Amino acid sequence: MAVTGLGKVRNKRKQEEVEEVEKGPFAGAVDLEMHSEDEVEDEDEDREGDDASDDGDVDEFPEIDAASDSDEESDEEEEEEDADDLDEEDTLDENSDADSDLHIFPKSKKVVSNITGQTKVVYPEIEPDYDSDSSTEDDPNRVGNIPMHWYDDLPHLGYNINGKRVLRPAKGDELDRFLQTVEDPNSWTTAFDKNTQMDKPLSAEELDIIRRLQAGENPDAEYDPYEPTIEWFTGKGKEEVMPLSSAPEPKRRWLPSKWEKQKIMKIVRAIRQGRIVGSKPTAADKKQQFYAIWNEPPSNQPPPLPAPKPKLPTNSESYNPPEEYLPTEEERKQWENTDPEDRERDYLPYKYPALRLVPAYDQFIKQRFNRQLDLYLAPRIQRVKLNVDPNSLLPKLPSPNSLRPFPNYKSLQFMHTKARVRCLSISPDGAWVASGDESGVISLWEVNVGREVKRWNLGSKVGAIEWCPRLDACFLVAGTEERLHFFIPPNISPAMLTATQSILAPATLPPTTQSSIKWISTSGAAEDGPILTIELPSASGLSRQLTWHRKGDYLASVSSSETQGSVWMHQISRRHSQAPFKKIKGAVQMVLFHPTKPHFFVATQRYVRLYNLAEQKLLKTLMPGIKWISSMDVHPSGDHIIVGGYDRKLCWFDLELSEKPYKVLRYHSRAIRSLHFHPTYPLFASSSDDGSIQIFHARVYSDLMTDPLIVPLKILRGHDVQEGLGVLQIKWVNKQPWLVSAGADGSVSLWCS
Repeated sequence: MAVTGLGKVRNKRKQEEVEEVEKGPFAGAVDLEMHSEDEVEDEDEDREGDDASDDGDVDEFPEIDAASDSDEESDEEEEEEDADDLDEEDTLDENSDADSDLHIFPKSKKVVSNITGQTKVVYPEIEPDYDSDSSTEDDPNRVGNIPMHWYDDLPHLGYNINGKRVLRPAKGDELDRFLQTVEDPNSWTTAFDKNTQMDKPLSAEELDIIRRLQAGENPDAEYDPYEPTIEWFTGKGKEEVMPLSSAPEPKRRWLPSKWEKQKIMKIVRAIRQGRIVGSKPTAADKKQQFYAIWNEPPSNQPPPLPAPKPKLPTNSESYNPPEEYLPTEEERKQWENTDPEDRERDYLPYKYPALRLVPAYDQFIKQRFNRQLDLYLAPRIQRVKLNVDPNSLLPKLPSPNSLRPFPNYKSLQFMHTKARVRCLSISPDGAWVASGDESGVISLWEVNVGREVKRWNLGSKVGAIEWCPRLDACFLVAGTEERLHFFIPPNISPAMLTATQSILAPATLPPTTQSSIKWISTSGAAEDGPILTIELPSASGLSRQLTWHRKGDYLASVSSSETQGSVWMHQISRRHSQAPFKKIKGAVQMVLFHPTKPHFFVATQRYVRLYNLAEQKLLKTLMPGIKWISSMDVHPSGDHIIVGGYDRKLCWFDLELSEKPYKVLRYHSRAIRSLHFHPTYPLFASSSDDGSIQIFHARVYSDLMTDPLIVPLKILRGHDVQEGLGVLQIKWVNKQPWLVSAGADGSVSLWCS
C-alpha cells in the first residue's frame, strides 16, 4: 500500500507540474515552502525548470472526506492538519496585541548582553503546576560531569541553562530526616542526587534492578537463565551450523599473494642475469678446524689449571704381577674390611696364567664416571676472583684493651660443700654476698676477703635470694617452699637496725585484709632467724625468683606452679599481698620492674609482655623467637632489655623500635641460665650450662640515631659442669667492675678486673 500511494503522489505531481504553487498566509510570513517528502524529491529533480511564484493569494484546502480510509487520503489529511495548526499560530500572533490572555507560551524579551554587547532573546522561567511530571523536566543544574565537592564551600550548586546560580536546598538535621522517613512511606525508595543535593524517587524499574543486584541475579528482567539449550551439532543438516573449531586452515584454501609473487620473480630474474651473486666458499673453509680448549689462554688472564691426568699403571696392575705385589690372605681380609675411602688402592693385585683368562674390569664404569667428573670440574675459562680480605667483612669493633675495666680473672672462691648453689645476691653497698644452696643453707660472706660471717639453715631448698635496694634499711629475702623469709644481717649499726626493725616488725601493725597469704612476725633475736615470714598459698611450690621495686616497698615473687597464683606482689609497708593477674597465658618464668616507669615485665615461655601498672593495660608484647625463655634483665636506662633462652640464644630488644629483637647473639654452646646488666658500668654478662661466662661491653648512646655498641670482651671459665648444669646465676657488684657467679659444683666465685 505504501508503494502504491507513493506512485499516486508522483502522478499527481506530474499533472500539476505546470501550475504555479501558491503559498498560504503562514508560508508567506515565514518565507517557507511546505512539501511532502515525495514532493521534495521531485522538486530536486526538476529544480531548474520549476519557478515558484508568490502573488499573495491563498488557496482554499479541499474538504476532508471523513469516510475515506485509504493511504493516500490519510496522508493528505495529515498534511491538512499540519497546515491548520500553522494557520492558527499565525492568527494568534496577529491578535496578540488585542487579547494577551490568549497567549499559551510566555513572552520573550530582548536584552543587551553585558559580555558581547549584542541583543539576545531571554525567555522567562516556566513554573510547573502541581500536577506536572517532574521526570519530564530538564536538569536545572548544568555544571556537567565535574566533582561536586568543588561547591562544598559555596551557597550554590551550579548554574542553570540561563547562567543563573542554582541555590543549595535547605537541609535539616538528623531528627528532621528521621521524621521525614516516618511521615513519607516512600522515603526508602529515594536516592540522593549529588547534582541537586536532594533525594529523588526511584522508579519501579530501578527498584527492580536494585533488588536483582542485591539478590545476585541478572539485572535484566527479561533474561531467562533456564532457556532451552540450542543443539548446534546434532540433528540432520545441523552438523556445521556454527562450527567451533581451532583447527588450522587447510592448505587448499591458501591463495598466493600477487605482489609477493612479483617480488620473488624479480629476485629470480636478478639471480639468473647474474646481478645477485652469493658468497662463494673459500678454500680455507674446506679444512677442518680444531680448537684446543685446554691450551688456549685468555688474552689478559693467566692460563687456567690443566686438566688432571690419570696415573700410569704400575706392576701391581698387571695381569701377571710379581710375587711381591700379591697380597696375603690377612692383607686381603684387612683390605675388604676397610672402608673404600680409607683404602690405599682401589683394587687388589691378582695373578692370571694367561691374558685371555682376564675377566672384564668390574670398576670400569665407576672409574669412567669419576674421570668425567674430574674433567667436568676442571676449569675451561678463567673466572675473575674477587680479592676480598676476610677480615674486612667483619665489623670493626674496638679493641677489648680500650674498653677496660672488665673482669678477667678469678679472685676468690667460696664453697658450699653439701649441695649445688642455686641463687645469690649482693648488698646495695657491694660489701656482702648472700648465697643459698639446695640443702637450705644461706651463707653471708664478705666480698673482699671471702670470710663467712653468718649462716642460716632453713631446712628446705632455697630457690631465690634478693637484697632490698633501700639505703635506709638493710635486710634480705629468701624464698623456699611456699614461704618467704626476711633476714637482718649482723654487724650493722644500731640506727640501721632500729630502722630495719621498724619496717619489718613495727610496733603498730597496719589493718589486716582478707587474703590467702599470711604475714607472720617472729619474736626473739633478729640475727638468729627470720624476723618476718610470708606464707604463700598451698601448692605454690618453690619460689624461683624474687625482684624488688626500685623504692624497696614492693616485692614480686614467682613460684614454680603454673597457675595464676604463681605471681604475687607484696607491699611491705601495708603488709598486703595480691595476685596482679587473674589469668595468665603460659607459664611465667620471670618478672621485672621497670627502673624508671610504672611498668612491669612478665616473661612466659615464649613471649615477654610489658604492662602498665598505673593504667592496668598491656603495652607491648615482645617476640624473641626463643623456644623457652630462661632469664632476662632490663638496662638501667629502661629502654633496652636482654632475653636468654634454653636454645642458646641471647636477644637484645630496643623497646623504642620493633617487637622483634634488634640483635640475636649465639656465643654459648648450651642453655643460657642467667643474664645481668651492670648498674653503673656499660657491661653485661651471661652464664650457661657449658660452664662459661661471657662478658660483653654494651654502650647505649643518648643519640637515638646511633645503634648500641655490643662488643664481646672475655670468656671466663672456672666452674665444673655437673649433671648437665653449669653456672646457674651471676650478679654484678654495684660499685666495682666485679662479677660473682654461682655454679652447680657448689662454688661461688668472685671475678675481678
